[in-house]
Amino acid sequence: MAEQGHVRVAVIGSGFGGLGAAVRLRRAGVTDFVVLERADAVGGTWRDNSYPGCACDVPSHLYSFSFAPNPEWPRNFSGQPHIRAYLERVADTFGLRPHLRFNSEVNSARWDGDALHWELETAGGTYTADVVVSATGPLSDPQLPDVPGLDGFPGRVFHSARWDHDYDLRGKRVAMVGTGASAIQIVPAIQPTVGRLTLFQRTPPWVLPRADRKISGAEQWLHSRVPATRALRRGLLWGIRELQVSAFTKRPGQLRVVERVARKHLAKAIKDPGLRAKLTPDYRIGCKRVLLSNSYYPALARPNVELVAAGLREVRGSTLVAADGTETEADAIVFGTGFHVTDLPIAHRVTGARGTTLAEEWKDGMEALRGSAAAGFPNFLTIIGPNTGLGNSSMILMIESQLNYLVDYLRQLDVLGGKVALDAYPSAVHAWSHRVQQRMQRTVWNVGGCQSWYLDARGRNTTVWPGTTSEFRRATREVDLAEYEVLRAPRPARPEPAGAPAAGHGGTAAVGRTGTSAHPTKQSQSANPAKQATEPAAPTGGPQADGPSSETAA
Repeated sequence: MAEQGHVRVAVIGSGFGGLGAAVRLRRAGVTDFVVLERADAVGGTWRDNSYPGCACDVPSHLYSFSFAPNPEWPRNFSGQPHIRAYLERVADTFGLRPHLRFNSEVNSARWDGDALHWELETAGGTYTADVVVSATGPLSDPQLPDVPGLDGFPGRVFHSARWDHDYDLRGKRVAMVGTGASAIQIVPAIQPTVGRLTLFQRTPPWVLPRADRKISGAEQWLHSRVPATRALRRGLLWGIRELQVSAFTKRPGQLRVVERVARKHLAKAIKDPGLRAKLTPDYRIGCKRVLLSNSYYPALARPNVELVAAGLREVRGSTLVAADGTETEADAIVFGTGFHVTDLPIAHRVTGARGTTLAEEWKDGMEALRGSAAAGFPNFLTIIGPNTGLGNSSMILMIESQLNYLVDYLRQLDVLGGKVALDAYPSAVHAWSHRVQQRMQRTVWNVGGCQSWYLDARGRNTTVWPGTTSEFRRATREVDLAEYEVLRAPRPARPEPAGAPAAGHGGTAAVGRTGTSAHPTKQSQSANPAKQATEPAAPTGGPQADGPSSETAA
């Protein structure tokens, strides 16, 4: 494999998180970096999700970088082509193309404790890097259920995030499995052209009206000529959502008012009481992701659509069998079954200072200091890490907060000087995670009476942030060195004067907090690091993956 050399920073992924990191690195004067992308273009989840009807469920003027405003958004809720085009423009405007390495999927990243750097093996060659930023995002790897008999299905099978554009659905019998954010966009988009559409629904979602409209040319002109109007629009969108957070995180009972709106929305479109009953959730709104659509319910009322209120149990040839025994014939199966959110595939490829993978360290649940740093993985930061998701606002706000943390992390390394690394104290990570989980206990995601993709296999919510975006911004404004061990490479040996006694162990050693060692020095930044490390700033803020959809941006 070709040796590509050493870089200061290696960024993994070129979605919102990866491109945002690249922009902030350049603005901070760091130009020695690469962005490693497994595909052949930028865009992340907005490149991969190209299914019919794909759009964002967060207003466009809030779903964009503060440092790269777009006055020309065409709609309140823009579609996938416009968002992907926006990311391409970001790459061009900020001169990121020379740093992009396409078709360079990271197969492994391993920490070298002697050299104090990361060794990365990619499809495009090997690299070493002082710092690695993982911006793969939680909505990048589709999750397919293990359905008995699926491998014997004679028709076409694909996930919503891997849409088969070569397959013509016109006139076909199509089964849609799942009722998440992708499905409620796909169903109305394909319903008019398919012969028969069967929707397998384990749990009905709460669906609210979508206040979407075309943004007029006059508005676009005004936002372009008078930037203050654009900032005001963004500020209002942000402020309204900040005020909503307490209902999700502290007073879920207040959400009953929103449920009434959702019930009226359902009753207006679905006149059949039997179908309406199947589509009515039995849990508090907000416990699962709240969906927005004006066309989903009307599509379900069309004569060529059948709702099966049960999951897909097995496949027998071209016959699909639901958990309630319902059987239906299909020519194609589309899975809208989400992503690997709480079991990130990249975690299996990253090996830290203890020789264990991130997945092994996270076997009992993901946790990272301020959503970014995991103990035992020096100089490794995650964008959209554990407990950084949102339930009612834009993930771009959270990404930008983590980018602030990244820039200050690099500044701290420069201030410390020399060959140095930072490794989060386990006590600091656990303290941060404990406080987040304590706040999580009152949230609608934990007490709303549902099972959602926010929860991991142990029922622990490691996905969402239980507070406002402004709280998270304050918590990630700067790196607190009391929460980290400082690792330094051993100094070169000094020549011993003639006749001097031999050094212990017959060689040179770096003396640090842990005593004499041939390994890099671990150096505390406080007289009592263990005590200070258990006192991270109180976590603060609440979540939603506002990606193209499903169960699903970075």
